[in-house]
Amino acid sequence: MDLFDLANRKSVSAPLAERMRAKTLSDFIGQEHIVSETGLLRRAIKTDRLGSCIFWGPPGCGKTTLANVIANGTDGNFVKLNAVNSGVADVKRVIEEAQTNAKLYGKKTYLLLDECHRFNKTQSDSLLPAIERGDIIFIGSTTENPFASMTPAIVSRCRVFELKRLSQENIEKALVKAVLDKENGLGNYDLTLTEDALKHIARASAGDLRVAYNALELATLTTSPDENGKITITLKDAEESIQQKALSFDENLYYDILSAFCKSLRGSDANAALYYMQRLIKGGCDPLLLARRLVVHSAEDVGMADPNALVVATSALTAYQNLGLPEGLIPLSQAVIYVCEAEKSNSVVEAMYSAEEDAVSVKDDNVPAHLKNYEFASKKDKLNKANYKYPHDYGGYVEQQYLPDSIKDKIYYKPKDNGYEKTVKEIRKKKGKKA
Repeated sequence: MDLFDLANRKSVSAPLAERMRAKTLSDFIGQEHIVSETGLLRRAIKTDRLGSCIFWGPPGCGKTTLANVIANGTDGNFVKLNAVNSGVADVKRVIEEAQTNAKLYGKKTYLLLDECHRFNKTQSDSLLPAIERGDIIFIGSTTENPFASMTPAIVSRCRVFELKRLSQENIEKALVKAVLDKENGLGNYDLTLTEDALKHIARASAGDLRVAYNALELATLTTSPDENGKITITLKDAEESIQQKALSFDENLYYDILSAFCKSLRGSDANAALYYMQRLIKGGCDPLLLARRLVVHSAEDVGMADPNALVVATSALTAYQNLGLPEGLIPLSQAVIYVCEAEKSNSVVEAMYSAEEDAVSVKDDNVPAHLKNYEFASKKDKLNKANYKYPHDYGGYVEQQYLPDSIKDKIYYKPKDNGYEKTVKEIRKKKGKKA
């Protein structure tokens, strides 16, 4: 057996998700907002001018695939590390090799670091000099918000590209392509994927293309062919391969029931909200979707009337993520009841939208002189610092201007007479604030 046989066997034995990984931008599916014909990322890749960057997005949305596209489109060296099992020694080795290749062959080195948010400060600091000198072009891949999970020094030296969860249409397109592809996909099977099965896998994968590919491959390999050797993947096969029951209602009814669930939360009907939640779950809806809606409604419809509702809802979301089914539905049900029975106020969203409108439309947004950062200010500007009143010197609150002159009297948050907002009104009154 020669090396070509080994390489071919490895390719065939690789998972479908790996075999179908796009090699060029023309094959890449989704993320049109950053890889369109006129997009910055596409232009940078085509001209081989991509600097250090971070791809941030949910699992299975194409982060690693984009990095591979870059690797295929450059004549430089491409090195891949995973932050989970790599350390400072690995980074130093890559940097030394990159410097050697640059001197001897004039080649750039791209370093793809998967799960880059897992690097601690010491590990991240080992990368900084090489990024700044241009010894390596760093490409980070992460499911976590890099602005919150990574050291600012690394993030500030990279362009962050946010990738979105793939749409159901994106995933359907990818699955159809995999069924027909004879070189890398399942095209050498006499395979038929029914419309119901296709839509179920695409929907149940929740935007994760890797999950969809795995389900399709499992269904293909475990479904017995008929007497003519034909494999037909039905809805039942799809349900079993992705371990999620198909919705027991059509798409219109699904959105109607989801709407009823949301409106029951807002309308304080715990009985209806619990029923619709169970109806959705029994029909195949992911409980995490309902948990996320619950968190939104706890702030949108309850808000400051009972600030604890948001705490309860987010705790239920975390509990479900850690417990799963069936135990996770208990805290989720408790949170549904709490949000329903809580006092209601939409003052938070009203304040948010009002402030957003002014943030976009108001042109004069000069920060009042006494609120500016005077660390690097001129001597003249530093004189205004004395006009700032430190609230704690006055018992915790003192009246002074915070908004720009053009909107100094604007009031965005207007507490109502519901629940805790009564207390907020009383606190404001004691401070002499305007309602």
